[in-house]
Amino acid sequence: MIQPVILEKLAELPDSLQTEVLHYIEFLIEKQAKNSTQEKPTKRGRLGIWKNKICTADDSDEPLEGK
Repeated sequence: MIQPVILEKLAELPDSLQTEVLHYIEFLIEKQAKNSTQEKPTKRGRLGIWKNKICTADDSDEPLEGK
């Protein structure tokens, strides 16, 4: 685990820097909470996005006249 390593390194710092580390951890926790509570945009399905947008002629099933 990384926690023992973090605690070991933290113990090497003076109290003033340990306080800064604590504030940074609290900042990260708040940031994570905001990101998880924000509404994520819902993805619209791709099927049907052209519904009622494309018009075809009534005789589109007929064979094309050609050479």
